Amino acid sequence: MAGFNAAPAAGATAPSADAAELRIFVFALFFIFGGITSLNDVVIPKLKSLFTLSYAEAMLVQSAFFAAYFIVSIPAAEILRRIGHMRTAVLGLLTMTAGCLLFVPASSSGVFVTFLLALFVLASGITIVQVVANPLISLLGEPRTAHSRLTFAQAFNSLGTTVFPYVGSIFILGSLATVDPAALSGEALNRFRTQETHVVVWTYLNLAGALLLVAAAVWWHRKRLVEWPAPRTPMLQMFNLLRRPRFGYGALCIFLYVGAEVAIGSLIVSYLMQSNVMGLGSEAAGKHVPYYWGGAMVGRFIGAYLLRLYSPGKVLACAAGATIALLILSANTAGAVSGWSLLAIGLCNSIMFPTVFSLACEGLGKRAAEGSGVICVAIVGGAIVPLITGHAADMTGLKAALIVPAVCYAGILGFGVFARRPAHAEH
Repeated sequence: MAGFNAAPAAGATAPSADAAELRIFVFALFFIFGGITSLNDVVIPKLKSLFTLSYAEAMLVQSAFFAAYFIVSIPAAEILRRIGHMRTAVLGLLTMTAGCLLFVPASSSGVFVTFLLALFVLASGITIVQVVANPLISLLGEPRTAHSRLTFAQAFNSLGTTVFPYVGSIFILGSLATVDPAALSGEALNRFRTQETHVVVWTYLNLAGALLLVAAAVWWHRKRLVEWPAPRTPMLQMFNLLRRPRFGYGALCIFLYVGAEVAIGSLIVSYLMQSNVMGLGSEAAGKHVPYYWGGAMVGRFIGAYLLRLYSPGKVLACAAGATIALLILSANTAGAVSGWSLLAIGLCNSIMFPTVFSLACEGLGKRAAEGSGVICVAIVGGAIVPLITGHAADMTGLKAALIVPAVCYAGILGFGVFARRPAHAEH
């Protein structure tokens, strides 16, 4: 069967039947890594309770997870250059499977650090898959509709982030123990933690089985994509892209956006449980997390249409401005208004990542694959901004800590204004 020509140096060609089928695989990858990433939002309160952690310590879950983007993205880009998109996707899926399996020894040990290790390996696999998926979906169609297509693909990412937390809140948060871990010590505490983390283990073991099936399907269809290796670029030369104002500012905004989105998502359960917000129980609060990610899903379908009509930069600036307004509203109100205004941020978040990504990479030409690798490094914002937000929450409370993501969105608003005009092609 004829393959689809997707050489990084050649750019995209007219879509074919194979290209349409490959887009389905890429949408599935977006669904999977989005859903698994969002599970952190319900794992955090579980581990916070079991290990009696502060907000800042609980945010180490996100730090361990998103540190993988900083460490693995550039090697993943090199692997992609050497073995191609489909084989690299299989490698990423198998690495994700290994990370899921590491939750077994983590639970047996009853030590918080071992969970962080398992999350790091899992995130390393997700990083590899994301380095493949972002440029691949841009290649599988006409260049002029890349903004819209990437936003549409991100909608499947949001579908995963909507479904997974709801199911996870039932299995993971629904089993939060009534025993106070602070009242236990020694061997009794270790046994208690091992027992209580079994629900986390079973969740990730089921994911491991599903990931193996997807990896087998991608491997089976690996020859559908005909590729030619891109020229090798030294690692330090890849970072020379940051000297280009548009790309450098865009990479910074990926850092700010992911950090802000993850910080808010990580705090939603604790935020909604506050008596001056909605006063919900842990499981009920966890079931509200899908509203945050579901808003992003709905917004991305809407955004895929709007981005065909209006300048992507202007749409981005408007979305960032609306997000800042919602953060201010949530921090200065109480009850349902405070809770739902925070959850509504998901709708405004919807178009930010794909729009910033495609605006930053506009005009990179043959260096688009390198740009994807460098931008994925910037996702390390998910490791740093939540930690800063957690420290702010410990010192000033959750409402005041919302100033941290608000500052991030202000930077994104500025990028939308800066990049409102199309970039010229560069070589």
